[in-house]
Amino acid sequence: MDRHASILDAIDTNLSGLQAVKNALGAPKLSAALDKALILISEMEGRLIVAGVGKSGLIGRKLAATFSSTGTPAYFVHPAEASHGDLGMIHSQDVVMLLSWSGETKELSDLLGYARRFGVPVISITGGVNSTLARSSDAPLVLPKVTEVCPHNLAPTTSTLLQLAVGDALAITLLKMKGFTEESFRDFHPGGKLGAALTPVQDIMYKGTDVPTIASDAPIIEALGEISQKTLGIVGVTNKDGTLLGVITDGDVRRYLESNSERSMKDALWGTHARSLMTPGSVSLEPERLSARALHILQSNKISAAFVVENDRPVGVVTLIQLLTLGVA
Repeated sequence: MDRHASILDAIDTNLSGLQAVKNALGAPKLSAALDKALILISEMEGRLIVAGVGKSGLIGRKLAATFSSTGTPAYFVHPAEASHGDLGMIHSQDVVMLLSWSGETKELSDLLGYARRFGVPVISITGGVNSTLARSSDAPLVLPKVTEVCPHNLAPTTSTLLQLAVGDALAITLLKMKGFTEESFRDFHPGGKLGAALTPVQDIMYKGTDVPTIASDAPIIEALGEISQKTLGIVGVTNKDGTLLGVITDGDVRRYLESNSERSMKDALWGTHARSLMTPGSVSLEPERLSARALHILQSNKISAAFVVENDRPVGVVTLIQLLTLGVA
């Protein structure tokens, strides 16, 4: 067996399945069902209840997590647990989403019957066009029958990929409908690398006495001292009213001393003012700027640090090493 060819064939089969769904979206019936599903979820006063068995159940768990993390309250209910008491958690303000490729999964019958009895709207993601599930749903998302990657066309593979793709598409469309922002993501993802990336720089910046600044008429020796003491490789040059005029980096000082090596050390360090050496109009960040965006700005401008500025005054400093250490990517 050519293992490489087998892998390529499996991927091609999955791509064919996705293309079939994409083509089906142009059909009035599926398009209308998708619109109905979006309206039901966006207007619900309760939560989205997702359920499925086997591989469809695993996809359902993932979709419930995706909906929840993108602003749509959702949770997964196992059909077996639903039949033994968990149906009591489902209310008429909720919307139920059931996943079954055949549309005839026995374990879903109690949950489906309960939803019909108490007027809970039902959305289904299935491949069974005339199945019990599709016929009993308010918004039946009937996907085209496709060939599974499994050579026996038995193991759920391509079909589960299609369920996942359509479910994710619904979640992302709802995200856009609700105006879910990067800041909203931070509220739902406070931990890990994603939490770090979505943290505003004002929460992680060096501030207070750690912020290196000097007056514009201060001699170069003071800039060197501030850079050495604060160890951030940068110092802000400010006007009398505290406005940030520019910055001096450790590289600026080094290059200045190299080009003035013929002068006496005293004259070089005391005879030149900070404003003569500073880079005016330097890159700065707003306090609300997300850390991931800040990292992109530093890397794009090939700088190792930037001042956080509010009302033209420096209130903090963020460094490239600091962002990378915190796991921002």
